Amino acid sequence: MVPVAAVGALVIYRFHGVFGAGQSATAAGAGGEIVSTVPKYVTYEIYGPAGTAGMVSYVDQRAQAQEARFDSLPWSVTLTTTQPSVFANVMAQGDSHELGCRITVNGELRDEQQADGHSAATFCVVKAA
Repeated sequence: MVPVAAVGALVIYRFHGVFGAGQSATAAGAGGEIVSTVPKYVTYEIYGPAGTAGMVSYVDQRAQAQEARFDSLPWSVTLTTTQPSVFANVMAQGDSHELGCRITVNGELRDEQQADGHSAATFCVVKAA
């Protein structure tokens, strides 16, 4: 019984060597990282009455928080990235009674919110753009 098991193990070992089952399926030096070369355009927009002033905070293409002031609306910024996925977030507060935001990705509306009230504040989020 032992010689049969030994011969079987040897045959399986030889087949692994012939068919390359012991080798890695990736090319030498290649990482498992996904690299996209197609640009993605993420646009943040804040809208409301024309004379509205306030602050806007947003996450840039490197996931870093950014702040800006606006003295009139509409306000917008477009970010360009080749990352396969990005987190998009914008929030704003103004001195008017009405304020809205929207996030578009490659021209497609992904989120839009509007707020009413004294010193209105609004935010929009896209978890995976």
